[in-house]
Amino acid sequence: MRDEAIRTRILTRLEEAIAGSDDLPPDQRAELRGVISTKPGMNRYLRVTPGGLLRVDKKKITVEANLDGKYLLRTSDPTLTSTDIALGYKQLLEVERGWRDKKSVLDLRPVYHRLEDRIRAHVLLCWLALLLARIVETRTGTTWPVARAELQRLHVGTFTGPAGTFRQTTTPTPEARRLHEALDFKLPPRIWHLDPEPTPSPTPR
Repeated sequence: MRDEAIRTRILTRLEEAIAGSDDLPPDQRAELRGVISTKPGMNRYLRVTPGGLLRVDKKKITVEANLDGKYLLRTSDPTLTSTDIALGYKQLLEVERGWRDKKSVLDLRPVYHRLEDRIRAHVLLCWLALLLARIVETRTGTTWPVARAELQRLHVGTFTGPAGTFRQTTTPTPEARRLHEALDFKLPPRIWHLDPEPTPSPTPR
């Protein structure tokens, strides 16, 4: 779990910090204790014995391990079920993420328009873009930035040879194929356009 992995990294740093501290003079051990107290993550699991020795608080670890993957939600509506409360909280997170995406990914701000109709149109287009991004995420099971980066790897090149000029797309990756299938889009054709080299007219005699 994520909580366990984070706690393991913190405990590793704490154990490295207090390793050999039993051999330090009391004043240096107290100084080390002061340094650790400035680091909330490590300080949370530090225990000081009555003799002033620095130890890892195993009871604290056991208590937190029992709460791994769990969270507490409180509501003022007693009629809601635990499932409805959890879904409502997740929806709130999605709303907050939507505002962040609008302001950063979609560039809702700054708005350079002065007329009200243009401002409304600007906001509406950003909302439609956010809706499109969420549809892509729902159907493909991946985030919009990841899907966009993968789809942007498709390019069209123009080539000229003895047979003429043609435009050809790059070979799509397996992930790009999966995204197109999930979104029910056809992959672009391999050859977009071909202009054959004109046949020279016969020289009159």
